[in-house]
Amino acid sequence: MSKTTISTLQKSKLAGDKFSVLTAYDATFAHLASEAGVDVLLVGDSLGMVLQGSSSTVPVTLEDMCYHTQAVSRGNQGALIMSDLPFMSYATPEQAMASAAALMQAGAEMVKMEGGGWLVDTVEMLSERGVPVCTHLGLTPQYVHKFGGYKVQGREDNAAKQMIKDAKAMEAAGADIILLECVPSPLAKAVTEAVNVPVIGIGAGPDTDGQVLVCYDMLGMNSGRVPRFVKNFLVEGRNVQQAFAAFDQAVKNGDFPQAEHGFEA
Repeated sequence: MSKTTISTLQKSKLAGDKFSVLTAYDATFAHLASEAGVDVLLVGDSLGMVLQGSSSTVPVTLEDMCYHTQAVSRGNQGALIMSDLPFMSYATPEQAMASAAALMQAGAEMVKMEGGGWLVDTVEMLSERGVPVCTHLGLTPQYVHKFGGYKVQGREDNAAKQMIKDAKAMEAAGADIILLECVPSPLAKAVTEAVNVPVIGIGAGPDTDGQVLVCYDMLGMNSGRVPRFVKNFLVEGRNVQQAFAAFDQAVKNGDFPQAEHGFEA
């Protein structure tokens, strides 16, 4: 099985091909998802909610992230492994370097950070030192208390312009991927067209280069309200790996997401 790399994803964007991303937190799901063709495995700090039962991602520690990254790396069969830097583990560039080193040594091949223009110096420092970076814009779950809840971001004109500006700044600083969460579909399209690096979306419409979902969500294993951007791929007659493969193909064929999975301005 060929190995997915940053270059693979960049070539996909240039060719106009879509790529798939799923969260993974353990060796078994990492093995099944990567064997099913999923291109990127995101070891998300969402584990704080779906595995640990917290109400947000804020309590997740760097030690938690390293543990789960190690588990995913052992089960992975060729996907690119991206791991979240958790809350307050990258408040300064120096802290980010130490945290990123721990994740990379645990098996991550890219780190993801939430935030806009204030991350420029951090992204530059990490990129210069060989750490691939994904920057996360839009609804950034670590900011949930600042936002006052999980709300769509970028609906106001000024906020939309700032998001495009931040995306360009992240690219210029050396970010390899940008992730957009819960932003209006037209804004996600504008951001994707404004930068040369691949853009991953979740609740961001069909026009981003890649799509990500939490693995438990797309298997229908939800507790509580199901977000509108989620689709259950574990339908009757499929096992878990077949559901992962169906997600991968739906993304690459352009069948997912549909308009009803996104948000308008």
